[in-house]
Amino acid sequence: MAKTTARKWVKAFFMLLSFIVVFLFLITCLTPWLNPSVFWWIGFCGIIAPHLLVLLLFSFLFWLIVKPKLALIPLVALCIGYQQISVLFAYNSKDKMNKNRSLKDLRIVSWNIQSFNGLNETKTLRKHVKTDIVKSIREYDPDIVCLQEFNSAVGDANNIGLFKDRYPYYFFSKDYTRKNNYYSGCIVFSKLPIIDSGKIKYPIAESLIYVDVKKGNDTIRVFTTHLQSFKFKKADYEDIEKIKQQDEDVFPASKNIVQKMKIAFQRRGKQALIVKKEIDKSPFPSVICGDFNDVPNSYTYFHIRSNNRSDAFLKKGFGIGRTFLALALTLRIDYILPDKDFAVNKFDLVDEGLSDHSMLVADLSLHKL
Repeated sequence: MAKTTARKWVKAFFMLLSFIVVFLFLITCLTPWLNPSVFWWIGFCGIIAPHLLVLLLFSFLFWLIVKPKLALIPLVALCIGYQQISVLFAYNSKDKMNKNRSLKDLRIVSWNIQSFNGLNETKTLRKHVKTDIVKSIREYDPDIVCLQEFNSAVGDANNIGLFKDRYPYYFFSKDYTRKNNYYSGCIVFSKLPIIDSGKIKYPIAESLIYVDVKKGNDTIRVFTTHLQSFKFKKADYEDIEKIKQQDEDVFPASKNIVQKMKIAFQRRGKQALIVKKEIDKSPFPSVICGDFNDVPNSYTYFHIRSNNRSDAFLKKGFGIGRTFLALALTLRIDYILPDKDFAVNKFDLVDEGLSDHSMLVADLSLHKL
């Protein structure tokens, strides 16, 4: 009798757990339609989507063994969530990216270079970060280089000068300014002539910028941007550790982290609307790349990509595609998204140990009628 009662309680517990996972996963499936500028909490659902997927798969397998009829519940949820699942993984064979490529290809690099700060705490080693970043980019010989968290000033800090011999054309957003003619923001360097450029300001701080370049007889518009980050500082990472360790200060630490994330979700929701409006106005075939600071299971990603853009990683990459190298293994937050006028021929993620982000490299070519 006691065994029967215990078995019932165990079964009830796993049923409840399965229903909670299914419920949360189905809410996550709403992220393409719920703008976090209004429904800010949906941003958290996007972040935990990969973990919910794993739990859902375990739930399906568990009930398939214990009670097959109940396995239909997580199975139906998995089918409903196909759109969310499809953006999480890429299954392509990896082609080696090298300097040799077809003349028809447009090679683009996009990289958040973390203000040339590098990852090494030793000042003497950090002095070499600038030249190492330039060297890493040149190894791939791109036509277009889109950099986020770029900075430059007069004198020794003239970082534009590091690129100009190879990339004579550029457009700099100069979103932040300080004394001594110091500027920072996003920048696009180009080997190809820039015939036009523009800057669209967000309500707060940063910008969306674009350049129109000539490649043969074609004009191509390249956008780049850096969307609102969580702006975690050293103290915030310490708070995250307190949460992980269940420290006695876990409640105030959690409150602080949640508040910062809420603000970022709301701002990115507004920025995503601006980005989509501007890229849709492009009179030329276009590519948008940059640091979106949001995962594929987010309103930001789905709204900007929409139905008329490819994801270079999903087309030619492999695995989860982590691009932000801190916090979690599932953070793909940097993208190259060409519109349907382009074919994606190659793609690679390169971790040079010079930034907290990986460098993205893609070879694109225009479809010809």
